[in-house]
Amino acid sequence: MAHLARGAGTGVLEQAMTQMSAETTQGYAPPTVTQFSVFLDNRVGKLHELVRIFEHSPVHILAFSVHDASDYAVVRVITNHAHETKLLLTRHQHTFSEVQILVVELCKGHTLERLCLYLLGAELNIRFAYPLMISPSPHPTIALAVDDATLAGQILRRKEFRLLGEDDLTKPL
Repeated sequence: MAHLARGAGTGVLEQAMTQMSAETTQGYAPPTVTQFSVFLDNRVGKLHELVRIFEHSPVHILAFSVHDASDYAVVRVITNHAHETKLLLTRHQHTFSEVQILVVELCKGHTLERLCLYLLGAELNIRFAYPLMISPSPHPTIALAVDDATLAGQILRRKEFRLLGEDDLTKPL
């Protein structure tokens, strides 16, 4: 911080202050997790080829969901290491996109029905949701994409739902 105070890096400091200001303006930036949407030809064996690249790697698939169409399939994947996943998918020449989503823990008093009710009350649309197969928690955990993740995060935190971020899913490599 002393280095920044002397003026050598004031641009970095101003940028950080602007970012903090934006988060404060929104009130709360929820923890998010990177979901990869991998595009595959809709042919026998393509899903196997995708999951096989993780088999002998320190990256583990925690959740996935398959959405098929006549010519292609989109496989949504959450892993324990987003950066390493990006490297693996690139190395194996898979076409993919990334999006930040919420991961929410469900437990007594914090049920899926309650989650839906609270988001409905705010008129937030759930675009898609699917469970995690492996969770850092003993409770059921779901991946959730909504119209406004910041607002949804604020609402769910106020209602005392536990939101998990990338750090909660990451295990040492």
